[in-house]
Amino acid sequence: MSSGKLLEGKVALVTGAGRGIGRDYALAFAAAGAKVLVNDLGGTTQGEGADRIPAMEVAKEIEDAGGTAVVNFNSVSDFNAAQGMVDQCMEELGGLDIVVNNAGILRDVIFHKMTEDDWDSVISVHLKGSFSVSRAAATVFREQQSGAFIHMTSTSGLIGNFGQANYAAAKLGIAGLSKSIALDMGRFNVRSNCISPFAWSRMIGTIPIADEAQRERIEKLKTMTTAKIAPVAVALCAPESTVTGQIFGVRNNEIFLMGQSRPIRSVHRGEGWTPETVLNHAIPSMQASFYPLDRSQDVFSWDPI
Repeated sequence: MSSGKLLEGKVALVTGAGRGIGRDYALAFAAAGAKVLVNDLGGTTQGEGADRIPAMEVAKEIEDAGGTAVVNFNSVSDFNAAQGMVDQCMEELGGLDIVVNNAGILRDVIFHKMTEDDWDSVISVHLKGSFSVSRAAATVFREQQSGAFIHMTSTSGLIGNFGQANYAAAKLGIAGLSKSIALDMGRFNVRSNCISPFAWSRMIGTIPIADEAQRERIEKLKTMTTAKIAPVAVALCAPESTVTGQIFGVRNNEIFLMGQSRPIRSVHRGEGWTPETVLNHAIPSMQASFYPLDRSQDVFSWDPI
């Protein structure tokens, strides 16, 4: 079956779809035959302000190519507004089959200088936003006994990065949310997966360049376009797909199946443990398997392919 027909007759809700990866998701889902609700508040990368033009431009691009799209300008962090997005899909597009939780902001700052607002705003958009839209869609998916979720995670949470405690916590939380949805809603033929994208985008463009090594890394990131991520999302949402509960990394032409936490070593002491025996026995026994304080760029140390 050609990709142009993979999602024929389906309806997709894509959040943060006015720019970057979200825009490419919206265009790719439309090209695959889906009707698309293009949601975008139109704020800055820090979550400030609002601009309706980006979402309207994406919807027009879809319609000019012969597709069907409607726009929504509300914030995913508003639980009632998220319900409104789902209602709009049902009323204006005739249903809902796919949710892509892509909306996000950045408030990067070293941890000891992070404010409560830095924390709350990022958690609200990424983690609460993913919950809010997913929860609203879950009722529809349960009733129709089908549906697919794509959530955006990040190696900042899965592996680690400097100055992103808020973002990393939200993104690792999203991985847990996706797995829980997959477990809870599998009985209704609902699938839920995560994508961890590597791509140059407006948000990545806010990363400060502190040294030459960082500058070289940024230049490599610029070679990875956001359009490379979309085919994986379309495939995971196709009716033929049975994949659920997984985390995929996508970097240029590479696709990674990312690990999930599992026990790697154990120690046992028949009489139980004291703080002293933990220090003298357990820790030395497991230390060779400890994870170093790696960042994403340490683990993905080779150039994009």
